[in-house]
Amino acid sequence: MMPVKFGIIGCGAIAQRRHIPELAGNPDAKVVALCDPVPGRAAELAKKFGGQPFTCHKEMLAEADLDAVVVCGPNWLHASQTLDALKAGKHVLVEKPMACTRAEAKAMIAAAKKAGKFLMVGQNQRLMSAHQKAKQILKTGVLGKVLTFRTSFKHPGPDGWSVDGAKSWFFRKNEAVMGVTGDLGVHKADLMRWLLGQEFTSVSAVITALDKRTPDGKILQLDDNAYLLLKTTGGIVGSVEISWTNYGMEDNMTVIYCQKGVMYLGTDREYGVIVQYRNGNKELHKVGEMSTNTKQVGSGVSTAFTRSILAGKKPEIDGMEGYRSLDVILTAMESAKAGKTLKIAN
Repeated sequence: MMPVKFGIIGCGAIAQRRHIPELAGNPDAKVVALCDPVPGRAAELAKKFGGQPFTCHKEMLAEADLDAVVVCGPNWLHASQTLDALKAGKHVLVEKPMACTRAEAKAMIAAAKKAGKFLMVGQNQRLMSAHQKAKQILKTGVLGKVLTFRTSFKHPGPDGWSVDGAKSWFFRKNEAVMGVTGDLGVHKADLMRWLLGQEFTSVSAVITALDKRTPDGKILQLDDNAYLLLKTTGGIVGSVEISWTNYGMEDNMTVIYCQKGVMYLGTDREYGVIVQYRNGNKELHKVGEMSTNTKQVGSGVSTAFTRSILAGKKPEIDGMEGYRSLDVILTAMESAKAGKTLKIAN
């Protein structure tokens, strides 16, 4: 199975800027098919990267010689297209959020098990070099017990990122289902679960639409800002701030407050990780750049998935990991609607 033969379902921004170039540049992978319902979009990409273009993913699954599929279209299609690919006997890497409901996510996990295929979720924040370094430092115990944290992910919104601009599916409720909470919030829920090595047990959230508008000038029916207060199984408390209305410099940072010091991630352009110890000592770590919407850095997600397939080893960010992070976000949305703190079931 060398190289792993991939098909792409959904050829929008995340496929064009991350998955397709990453796979095309990997000698262990090959893009053999691309699918997008927009006429000509897959064909144009095929001219550059190779592969057979399709406009129907079911036709691609039936006709192309594939080992694996990357699902990266609108949120509402993640579950159905993943299920179709698994039933066709393909490994699946699905973009986040993996699904729009808990039932969909559970069905995807069950289908992967039944098919004997791998299911991975594109939670790329875990793989960023600064976050990998932070995990290493936390594991050593030099900072002692984690007490609290604050993390944020704020940029100008998908209208500046999507290939369709303000007409993107991100702004259509029936296709996106979730706004910034699903788009950026699930990234931070997953990152903090992984960094802390604990599950979240409760959440209180304020989720709102403040400024983003549809092309005809109406305020979005989806959220463009969200603020979450979370608690873990070990009693750590922290905040998550996410926004599509940051019209300045992109903000993707985390601060972790511990008994013996504080660790800063993504707060300094030169040093991705800074550790300030309680005794006055300081460590500065150059760990590589954070990927932003304006400056792409390889996410490593497709590469990690390819390695898993070749090694026959379950991906670290598997369907259950994706489910647990999704559950945090769905509970946060329910908390905001109910106006009270809610327990997280997972």
